[in-house]
Amino acid sequence: MNFYIVDVFAESKYAGNQLAVFCGAGVAELSEAQMLLIAREINYSETTFIRSPDPRDGGYDVRIFTPKKELPFAGHPTLGTAFVLQQEIIREKVDRVILNLAVGQIPVTFNYHNESADILWMRQNAPSFGQVLSAGTLANVLNLETDEIDSRFPIQEVSTGVPFIIVPLKTLDSLKKAQVNLDRYFELIDTTEAKEILIFCPETYSDINDLSVRVFAHSLGIPEDPATGSANGCLAGYLVEYAYYGEAKIDVRVEQGYEIERPSLLLLQAAKNEGEITVLVGGNVVMVAKGEFV
Repeated sequence: MNFYIVDVFAESKYAGNQLAVFCGAGVAELSEAQMLLIAREINYSETTFIRSPDPRDGGYDVRIFTPKKELPFAGHPTLGTAFVLQQEIIREKVDRVILNLAVGQIPVTFNYHNESADILWMRQNAPSFGQVLSAGTLANVLNLETDEIDSRFPIQEVSTGVPFIIVPLKTLDSLKKAQVNLDRYFELIDTTEAKEILIFCPETYSDINDLSVRVFAHSLGIPEDPATGSANGCLAGYLVEYAYYGEAKIDVRVEQGYEIERPSLLLLQAAKNEGEITVLVGGNVVMVAKGEFV
């Protein structure tokens, strides 16, 4: 099997979120248990497996694994795998690559600069909005004071394929100091569909960005994720649903991963038309390594 390591939502190598992508004849022969073992060996947030170099129903069959389990959808693996498909399997400029995932077909569109793939965009499923949670509960989980949470907006479970608890904070200082109390976290997720938490605030490290984000995913074996496309897709839907910027559309730059020294940039676009929200998440992908599993 061939494998590729890429950095997703990265403006340069050794930033963003790492992804290993496997392809080749051997991938089709792997069992689910073997794919999970390989994901544990790699030990990134996610590892993907392209099941065949040939499209089916216009898309490529792909499976996504964390070190603990398979996921039906994830953002940075979708962009990174589409990039590898275009660069290493299709090997020509295409406008779009479709991935067949457990949540359905997810299209990724390509922009090019000087013949090289530049920003990739994925359209996520329309967001659904679930349980609203109390500020006191999340303050306890995050080791924050209740008044550090922005009470103008709800704390809510949101999903575009994988659910996340979205928590609005007021300041970057609060975002930086947030620390998950594991006992209270596991008590909380016993009562929620969403098992992972995204916190965000309108203050940023970089003046050219609009929001700063952190994502905690202890239930997946990931204490903190450096760049989370699925969670930020949920955030994009949330920002539109509650008119965070005063209107039913957004076009924002989101930074993530600074607290764990993997600075990342995610581009979010979303709009609400006739009651339905469309969500696009974009970013850069950088090739880091190529190799072979024996």
